[in-house]
Amino acid sequence: MFLAIEFATIIEKLVLIVIVVMGSLVIAMYTTFAERKVAGWLQDRPGPNRAGPFGMFQPLADGLKLFFKEEIIPNFSSKLLFIMGPALAMMTAIMTSAVIPWGGNIHLFNRDVSLQIADINIGILYVFGVVSLGVYGIMIGSWASNNKFALMGGLRAASQIISYELAMGIALIALLMFTGTLSLKEMVQQQMSGHWNIIYQPLGFLIFIICAFAECNRTPFDLAEAESELIGGYHTEYSSMKLGFYLFAEYINMFISSAVMATLYFGGYDIPFFNEAAHAGMGNWLALIGLGAFLIKIVIFIFIFMWVRWTIPRFRYDQLMHLGWRILIPLALFNMLVTGGAILAFGK
Repeated sequence: MFLAIEFATIIEKLVLIVIVVMGSLVIAMYTTFAERKVAGWLQDRPGPNRAGPFGMFQPLADGLKLFFKEEIIPNFSSKLLFIMGPALAMMTAIMTSAVIPWGGNIHLFNRDVSLQIADINIGILYVFGVVSLGVYGIMIGSWASNNKFALMGGLRAASQIISYELAMGIALIALLMFTGTLSLKEMVQQQMSGHWNIIYQPLGFLIFIICAFAECNRTPFDLAEAESELIGGYHTEYSSMKLGFYLFAEYINMFISSAVMATLYFGGYDIPFFNEAAHAGMGNWLALIGLGAFLIKIVIFIFIFMWVRWTIPRFRYDQLMHLGWRILIPLALFNMLVTGGAILAFGK
């Protein structure tokens, strides 16, 4: 009996992993389409509208184009590391989705199935640990290319990500002091029974979202792949699906960053202005509505990422470092001290 239960749990988790991974890939594909549509809307032009109705098949056309392009590995590159770079970037981007609570429990086949792959009590540390490994994918790929422009892009990406991870981590410490937990699911449950954390940590959220732009190499922090300076940056020598992996990893990171921000500060799968406890009898419908609410929050954040890209010009590199080290880190430390003082004075 015990073995049967364990086997069912393994199958359940494997199915959930496949759904989350494939869903992330599909979302990454259509996020590229959404970005081009949003860019067209902001610039008063139609955007992609040829492939399929309303251009909906454009991501499939782009994917096929990348898949069938000639696979080029430069003779002067370190071939093993050249292949490992985009693979590591893609793998770390997908792995972060494992601890995100996508919804409550669904009752299927006489079992309560959790819409979370792994509810570990150090969930947010897992996210930071995996995300910090993503820089190795960029660094390995840029160094293995044996191209000075790619190497400069990799060095920029590494210093940028490390710098902004400090401010992001300190901003998160203030939130952890307030919530008293590292579990993402427990954070969501606390917000469902009270108020969203954005009310208590507005400055921490502002620091977090700015750092998320830098972590994802998004404009105005896209210095690592500045075409006007580095002809494409760290993936200059890449083509075909290796280039596709780097591009997909960026969009998956943007999707996961939006999911993390929605979870930490905006209640995750909590349905706004709706008392879930009073409607517990809705069963699976309640979990599915919560999942829908969570996805809507993610879409709003993704739109903000795109809006900023097509609105704000790129920083100079010295401005990027100045903002990270001399403005955001002191602000994050100030926010942490104020949070600690407020907890001591008034309690949680």
